Amino acid sequence: MTASTAQTQHTPMMQQYLRIKADYPDTLVLYRMGDFYEVFYRDAELAARLLDITLTQRGKSGGEPIPMAGVPFHSVDQYLAKLVKLGRSVAIAEQIGDPATSKGPVERKVVRVVTPGTLVEDSLLDERRDNILASVYENNGHYGIATLELSLGHFKAQQLDDFDQVLSELKRLQPAELLIAETTSALLCELSNTAKSVPNWYFDYDVAQEALCKQFDTKDLVAFGCQDFPFAVSAAGALLQYAKDMQYDAMPHINDIGITQKSDHLIIDAASRQNLEIEVNLSGGREFTLISLMDKCANPMGARLLRRWLHGPITDQSKIEQRQQAVANVIDDIDTYELAKLLRSCGDVERILTRIALQNARPRDLVRLRQALQCLPALNNTLAGSKTTLLTQATDNLGPFPRAQQLLEDAILDEPASVIRDGGVIRPEFDAEFHELHTLSKNTGEFLIQLEQRERESTGISTLKVKYNRVHGFYIEVSKAQGESVPEHYIRRQTLKNAERYITEELKDYEDKVLSAREKSLAREKQLYQNVIDDLQPQLQQLQAMAQSMAMIDVIANFAERAVTLNFTRPSMTQKAGINISEGRHPVVEANQSAPFIANDLVLNESTRMQVITGPNMGGKSTYMRQNALITLLAHTGSYVPAKQAQIGPIDRIFTRIGAADDLAGGRSTFMVEMTEMANILRNASPQSLVLVDEIGRGTSTYDGLSLAWACAIDLAKRLKAYSLFATHYFEITELADQLDDVNNVHLDAVEHGQNIVFMYHVKTGPANQSYGIQVARLAGIPDQVLSAASSKLSELELEQSSAVNQVSNQISLDFATHAAPQSENEVIKRLTALDPDSLNAREALDLMYELKEIALNKT
Repeated sequence: MTASTAQTQHTPMMQQYLRIKADYPDTLVLYRMGDFYEVFYRDAELAARLLDITLTQRGKSGGEPIPMAGVPFHSVDQYLAKLVKLGRSVAIAEQIGDPATSKGPVERKVVRVVTPGTLVEDSLLDERRDNILASVYENNGHYGIATLELSLGHFKAQQLDDFDQVLSELKRLQPAELLIAETTSALLCELSNTAKSVPNWYFDYDVAQEALCKQFDTKDLVAFGCQDFPFAVSAAGALLQYAKDMQYDAMPHINDIGITQKSDHLIIDAASRQNLEIEVNLSGGREFTLISLMDKCANPMGARLLRRWLHGPITDQSKIEQRQQAVANVIDDIDTYELAKLLRSCGDVERILTRIALQNARPRDLVRLRQALQCLPALNNTLAGSKTTLLTQATDNLGPFPRAQQLLEDAILDEPASVIRDGGVIRPEFDAEFHELHTLSKNTGEFLIQLEQRERESTGISTLKVKYNRVHGFYIEVSKAQGESVPEHYIRRQTLKNAERYITEELKDYEDKVLSAREKSLAREKQLYQNVIDDLQPQLQQLQAMAQSMAMIDVIANFAERAVTLNFTRPSMTQKAGINISEGRHPVVEANQSAPFIANDLVLNESTRMQVITGPNMGGKSTYMRQNALITLLAHTGSYVPAKQAQIGPIDRIFTRIGAADDLAGGRSTFMVEMTEMANILRNASPQSLVLVDEIGRGTSTYDGLSLAWACAIDLAKRLKAYSLFATHYFEITELADQLDDVNNVHLDAVEHGQNIVFMYHVKTGPANQSYGIQVARLAGIPDQVLSAASSKLSELELEQSSAVNQVSNQISLDFATHAAPQSENEVIKRLTALDPDSLNAREALDLMYELKEIALNKT
């Protein structure tokens, strides 16, 4: 029998469950029953499979067994975490009625829906990474994107005009949950595997505007700069509506929305983000990445902000300069060890404040907030050396907050219980009524001792004892040997083998009073706890500013520590066009190798727009290109950089086309991946873009690959005039330096030692003179017999080339001698195509072509 069976066939409790389930048909419903959360029917079968818990039955309802599974309420978080990681949403149906007064099943209702994008509990979140809820709205080729980090209250939106930009932005954000209107289902698979469709009206502009104005308590959105971004408003309104649907009707910590514009950030597309290994390496892991190297933040708040900065480098040079000045200030004047120790002890204040705002903070959240507030004087004292605008503004936000601190010190025990449910959180002396009830309910020992002494004296029974247990309450116990001495007013309560238990009117009255006091004490304690939460609400905005300042100070201190430890230097941000790096290094490679890193220079400016880079495989071409992109990226975050000196002019985007791999899931070959990424570069790069291209064209035949590589290089250099590093094994492309004034050749140096090769990793001017392919193959472990065969074939090809060149050259000379010289360049190329194509590879063929052209030009 399914959940759709007529409810009249079910017990009252199952009828209640099915009514709740009907409102959440596609969501697992955890139904609270005493000390367990239970799931039934198909939910039970699904939960048993996903959580590896026992599937059982709960009697029958409607004549058929009810599949059931359950988890203990005290360990529910670990099961929620597992479900969320699997992308499942869970509705929590709590008991909200009083079992003592309920007629029939205790009243229950869904108090919250747990979804991957709306998490706020520490146990369900990665403390060092943002948990983003995002939405995308499309309208006639225009797009709005909004993001909400509910656990922090960060709310942002932007408007884009290109679908590729949307994909790039989502790659940067990595949302835990993505909302899309029902009518855009065609985009669903392309955008993200976390996508969820919601009703179209969520994105209606008027509905969205009204929701945002209500949230911010304003007449319009002019103050937030939203008036020129209608699609961003629609996306933001959808997010807000969804968050409220998840039972967060009141979200007072969301009091602002930031409108981001494309020009605010250095744009890094999805492929480039992957190739540069910012947070995820090429193997899909998180080791040996830029963030793994740079994140030494003391506090989770700082770690999250650092990731935002590294994923979203800014272009405003005045803001970059402010960050650099703050880093220099910390290096010169502030005790970073003491600063880190204080920040570490403050805890994750941002997320604590969110839980306070959402009315679901736990007692230990308040303890951590109290500790943070108590740290503020020492933190301000440590930052007394702040001289820069950024640090001075930050310290201004660090309080103190005497009212909030005093409240938490007065109200909350030093080591409270983990939850308020059973009390043990509020200091008894905080409230007179609670103190009286608490004393009465907890301090019964003295009363019992006095009563026992009094009863012994009045009855003469020396072994008489006054005791308590949960089953029988308070009682007087007398041994059977002295049973005859019991007074008449004793009322027998229980007979044991060797003793009798009695109660008196006095003891019964006291028992009633104590039990009543316990109930009233717990109720009063819960009310006082709620009052503390409510009293903190008016200060939330100031406390949020404090937390954000702590995070920023942590990142600046982290940059300072990394600069000193890793020998970074302060880059110069300038309006002068170009990139000039002296002795640049790849920070991640340097930190993870034992040998000294070979530093290299880079100069790109108006007179040198492109470097064509040649040299052997494993010679360091990719490392050289990546290090210059990472130096540029780090400079735009405000960090110091791994170089002796760096001068960075205006840069709008970083593009990379590095590495080759099939996209099996997307059904794209290596060559298709190459061409797609290159097409994106050629469509979107500008004269202020930094472009890295490595080995373009190798995914197809030699002639096609060389032709495409040549054409791409020409387009980058002549039309786009982007700052380009173009690594290739096609030596013909080095001819560009002879044809274009702003193209230079450089190569990675290597020397032969016997049959082996030694990589020098130095960048030198000019093209490489050979590729060292066989020597590199030897290093890779190719068997000797294969290497020998390759060497023989290479000699044969070189001999064929020499013979073919001589043959055609002699023929051309004969033609000239007999006045049969070719009349045009096309005729020279036509003669070339008459050669046996199997005898020449692409490089040799083009070498011959150039030689023939030179002969023809000289002879004429």
